[in-house]
Amino acid sequence: MNKKFGFVSLTGRTNVGKSTLLNSLFGKKIAITSRKPQTTRNRILGIFSENNNQIVFLDTPGVHSGFKRALNKYMNRVARNCYEEVDLVIFVVDRGRWQKEEENILKNLKELNKPIFLVINKIDRLKSKNNLLPIITDLNSKHDFEGIIPVSALRKDNITELLMRIFEKLPSGEFHYSVSSEKEFSEAFFISEIIREKAINRLGDELPYRINVQIEKVEEGKNIRHIFANIFVESTSQKAILLGKKGSMIKAIGTSARKELEKEFISKVNLQLRVKVKRNWTNDVNLLSKYGYN
Repeated sequence: MNKKFGFVSLTGRTNVGKSTLLNSLFGKKIAITSRKPQTTRNRILGIFSENNNQIVFLDTPGVHSGFKRALNKYMNRVARNCYEEVDLVIFVVDRGRWQKEEENILKNLKELNKPIFLVINKIDRLKSKNNLLPIITDLNSKHDFEGIIPVSALRKDNITELLMRIFEKLPSGEFHYSVSSEKEFSEAFFISEIIREKAINRLGDELPYRINVQIEKVEEGKNIRHIFANIFVESTSQKAILLGKKGSMIKAIGTSARKELEKEFISKVNLQLRVKVKRNWTNDVNLLSKYGYN
């Protein structure tokens, strides 16, 4: 059978469930997830191989407006640049909630003249299935999409149908990756993302956007992996919140991250976390570059 290969971008407004969708497509964690917006900061590459098809999914930061910090501008640039690198786009929306960001995203996508599948996510939250048809009808009037596919990424509803539709549109081509590959990012990046996820899900509304995790070193011991990581915040007050009373918060974050990393590596993990202050790092271009936001 002729092989098919293509790059596919998952794009959409922040917090519509792109990373959850990516994980559902793979049936395992590729990207971290959170109910808080702007969780994804970098382009995450997931490599999906099945039979004669290979898809490189690009999970991108959510497009968002109204934020002027350098980190936010970086995230929006990453999301936009990914449009240009792919063969087709999966445009994810949260039920029928069409906002200014969706309008801007669609405008940019139309200029590229690439196939676009519109995915209506979180259909499990609709009060009635009868509400779905009017949403589809309304969205169908906005563009001549390749298809409109309602899914629940959380419950994995209609995920197979989405994959089949993507396979149909893939161009012919040889695989670019080994069929055993599933991720194209470093182990250190994955570890830092797991730590950041555990912190995000335990902190208040503002602080998650002010933290950054950097892996200092990883040492392989006998039947154990020693990981030393720094969590950067922007002020001493944020540091106090992250540490928690008598270190309770940072301990909880470390314990949760360690348990997940042990499952991933199938080995014992000794995780050492330190909290440091780097003032205004989210708006410092030099620090952003140092932290990998190039």
